[in-house]
Amino acid sequence: MMLTDLTVRADTLVVTWTDGASTEYPTIWLRDNCPSGQHPQTHERILDLLTLDEAPVLTSARLDADTAKLTYADGHVSHMPVLLLNAHRPGQQEADPGALSPRLWRSNLGASGIPRHKAAQIAVDDNALNSWMHDTATLGLSIVEHLEDRVGAGVDLAERIGFLRQTNFGTTFEVINKPDPNNLAYTSVALPLHTDLPNQEVPPGYQFLHCLANEATGGGSIFADGFAMAEDLRSEDPDAFRLLSEVPIPFRFHDDEVDIQVHEPVITLDTAGEIIEIRYNAHLAGIFDMSPDIMPGYYRAYRAFMARTRDPKYRLTLKLKAGEMVVFENRRVLHGRDAFDPSTGYRHLHGCYVDRGEFFSRMRLLARRMDAADAA
Repeated sequence: MMLTDLTVRADTLVVTWTDGASTEYPTIWLRDNCPSGQHPQTHERILDLLTLDEAPVLTSARLDADTAKLTYADGHVSHMPVLLLNAHRPGQQEADPGALSPRLWRSNLGASGIPRHKAAQIAVDDNALNSWMHDTATLGLSIVEHLEDRVGAGVDLAERIGFLRQTNFGTTFEVINKPDPNNLAYTSVALPLHTDLPNQEVPPGYQFLHCLANEATGGGSIFADGFAMAEDLRSEDPDAFRLLSEVPIPFRFHDDEVDIQVHEPVITLDTAGEIIEIRYNAHLAGIFDMSPDIMPGYYRAYRAFMARTRDPKYRLTLKLKAGEMVVFENRRVLHGRDAFDPSTGYRHLHGCYVDRGEFFSRMRLLARRMDAADAA
């Protein structure tokens, strides 16, 4: 987008674009974002905002090729790239390749509707990596096929995205039947739908579960879109939704080594009221401690969400095969497992996490690289 006119007003620059739209830029914003106020190598801000007048006086503005030359009463001259002005119009956020709108789903997606991608392609091809990450971010769930038969194969693909998240269970973890478990995942009992580690200040973002063996009877994996359940609750039972998004509850995990706990709501909203996180794990929810005057209503709301986790309308079930890895957004998609009989065969999943920040960072870098390739 190019500009056609620059108009100087008392404390504002008005830019008119080729499509006829106009944008107002306060002069304090223009001075604060002058390229001269950034370090040339690190691109970090080095300008001290308090050295500026509250309303810098702009005396002239003219277009010089692809740059707006701005002159101020104090003698400062800014050379503002048109691309910068276009990308950062006040009142609208810059386009972010990492900010993808979630596509909500319910059981009618079916196991066949889960996007599948090939491990060998993801390992070496950035386009394949980007396609897989895009599907995973949009749906919150994907499956990678044909992983090598070794414990680290899933970790290698996760590290194509970014650093692994370390928790009190380690940087990676083995989902197997253990003789002395400190978590229900390490048993053969059924696991109701839940999100992992809601007791953490920031729960892990994306979870990777590489199936190395799944020979036992039972042990099917269950998934549900927590955002879809919460949105249905918002429309069908607004009071319950309000309580679950406003009232924090305790979540706690403790054993002989750690005691990690927080108070947070089951549903987290952003400033626009959009759902951005689900914390739901009935096994790690602590003793409710809200005021007694809202406690009965809260229990009703909590049970309403819990009932949706049991409703077949939302649940997908599949049995992972050796060589498959399921990847899902832990702060959106609830997961669980049918009980299995360890006497009938071996079941072994190898898991790790990558945080949302690392995930979205990789998506932005891939988008930048692809844009550069297209421009070449």
